[in-house]
Amino acid sequence: MQLLEERIRKDGIVKDGSILKVDSFLNHQMDVTLFVQLGDEFHRLFAGDNVTKILTIEASGIGIACVTAQVFGCPVVFAKKNKTKNIAGDVYTSPVESFTHGTVYDIIVSKDYLKPEDRVLIIDDFLANGAALSGLAKLVQDAGATLVGAGIVIEKAFQPGGELIRSRGIRVESLARVKAMHSDGSIEFC
Repeated sequence: MQLLEERIRKDGIVKDGSILKVDSFLNHQMDVTLFVQLGDEFHRLFAGDNVTKILTIEASGIGIACVTAQVFGCPVVFAKKNKTKNIAGDVYTSPVESFTHGTVYDIIVSKDYLKPEDRVLIIDDFLANGAALSGLAKLVQDAGATLVGAGIVIEKAFQPGGELIRSRGIRVESLARVKAMHSDGSIEFC
């Protein structure tokens, strides 16, 4: 998606060769006008898949998932990283290793919100090593729901996540695929 690539080039910051900071418009301060365009593109890509639920992980994916769900006319479910008193009853859980934080945690979704009849589209801001996406896909599988695919805003194609997830037969549509990031701050797209 040309518009997104231009925005990444303009406002993205490369750190240590593998970190891409886009917090000025994507995952800290959110450019909702841009999100509407991203949601429209995800809808164009998955319009024929009869999506009934959008699934994401807290916290960075929630904004784009909400805007995308509005276009699809369906609810958003977000996997929590900690079980709270607000989640009563049975839950689906999956361990996830965070690339950014370097920790492993369990993601949790109440069984009340993922059902076998659901057709789920996963939405997330980044795909790097594939751990979050794998964990979310496991929650969908455990629920007996249908995973129609994953919509990713930015895929770091130089890391193994995209290839790993696609090798499992999961449809992944990334709006920007980063081929390489350089110490001079330049970014190459696929």
